[in-house]
Amino acid sequence: MHPVLETLRPAFHDPSTRAYRAVEWAIYGLILVSAIFIGVEIGLGSDHPVVRWLALFDHAILVVFAAEVGLRIATYRPPALDFFDYGPARRLRTHVLGRLRFCAHPLIVIDLLAVVALVPELRGLRALRLLRLVRTAKVFKYSNPFGGLARAVEENRLLFAFGLSMFGISALVGGLSIYLVERGSNPAIGTLGDGIWWAVVTLTTVGFGDITPQSGMGRIVGGVLMVAGMFTLAMFAGIVGHTLLSVVLGIRQEQFRMNTHVNHLIVCGYQPGAHQLVNAILAEPHLRRMEVVIFARGERPDDLPSEFTWVSGDPTKESELDKVRLTHAYGVLVVGARDLLPQQADAITLLTVFTLRRYMKAKNLPAPRRPLYVVAEILDPENVDHAQAAGCDEVIETTRVGYSLLTHAIAQPGTAAILGRVASAESQSLFVGPRPADLGEDVTFGDAARALKAARGVLLLGLNIDGEDVLNPPDDAPVPPGARLVYLAESDVLGHDDGYRVP
Repeated sequence: MHPVLETLRPAFHDPSTRAYRAVEWAIYGLILVSAIFIGVEIGLGSDHPVVRWLALFDHAILVVFAAEVGLRIATYRPPALDFFDYGPARRLRTHVLGRLRFCAHPLIVIDLLAVVALVPELRGLRALRLLRLVRTAKVFKYSNPFGGLARAVEENRLLFAFGLSMFGISALVGGLSIYLVERGSNPAIGTLGDGIWWAVVTLTTVGFGDITPQSGMGRIVGGVLMVAGMFTLAMFAGIVGHTLLSVVLGIRQEQFRMNTHVNHLIVCGYQPGAHQLVNAILAEPHLRRMEVVIFARGERPDDLPSEFTWVSGDPTKESELDKVRLTHAYGVLVVGARDLLPQQADAITLLTVFTLRRYMKAKNLPAPRRPLYVVAEILDPENVDHAQAAGCDEVIETTRVGYSLLTHAIAQPGTAAILGRVASAESQSLFVGPRPADLGEDVTFGDAARALKAARGVLLLGLNIDGEDVLNPPDDAPVPPGARLVYLAESDVLGHDDGYRVP
């Protein structure tokens, strides 16, 4: 990407920056002004002298909108470029295809249609700019219906594309057929465009009556097209109502596999009613910025929030792991089954982890900048070593940890509540980050703790050296350059190194 576009990128794609908020508020202001212009035009009429002057200002606002949409597309960076080290030709191809996919996003399509209002005959599309105001998350406190609608369209875009292609083929075949049959005998059909217009009207059962078949063969073509229109409308009703026809049900299984998600989190083993797991994911700031994919058997539960993508499948089968783009994932969280005995649940967990690692090893892909990170829940402590041998980066013994907190709270009252807050995404949480370079070459644990507390407000608890955790070491213990720091803070102020990067 050009250095200038890379500099402008945060202003159009990073909501946490001041430049992004400035651009958004500027656009919101222009939209409100444009809405006032539309109201004045409706009230005074398009021939009023004031409206003519306002039309010039509104045209200028449209040009600004067009420039904003163009810069948003130009500064878009496909996520795959941050995940794989491509060569020049592959990078160029990824840039082009990534931007085309970005333009196909429903909300971007709406913005592009609003810009089309620059054509005088399509000035009515100016009203679409108002959707930019109401679709922002700040308008809706709990749930953004426009975001949910956009997600629904995006998740089912293969189905919509299939339905639209069937409609387009039917209209083309019907229009061409009626044109060839009646172009010499029907004065209303003089061009191929007339035939296609008649086919579209017939397929949608509108029936304006401006064009009607005159010959017997033309009526046969019309009858066939009417029947085709019934099936087309029925198919669209099934797609919109999520009561899909059996002939297209298999397309939905390919949706996420053919998507462009990179650096997403996959949750295997989710069970309906697991509200605590969902709430814990939403509470983690880093995970909220990711696409979270729930990969489990069955249909999407009704209580699963719209922020999560549901993919139906069996994570213990290599043949189904393509559905969730495992090769492009940031990490996998394997949750134990609560409706089985601990040994049975752990057996499924171990098989899942083994399958994930075997699948990744078998794929011949460019080396990702960060290996797939797998965290698994184990219910029986005897299976911890097996989980690590299967390929888990971290193993959480939920049963043992729960019992330990329970008994420790009796021996040391108040400790369970404190540890629970530290383990969750509360105001003060536990983090592991790289050693800051400004600590110097030769620094002790005590000096580092005092320096970090004074400069960044964090409480240093221990060190991780070559994978070994050392909690509360002596003040004179050295902190080597390669060490990672275990600390308590409101956020991960020390960041993440390449080996443990969170996007």
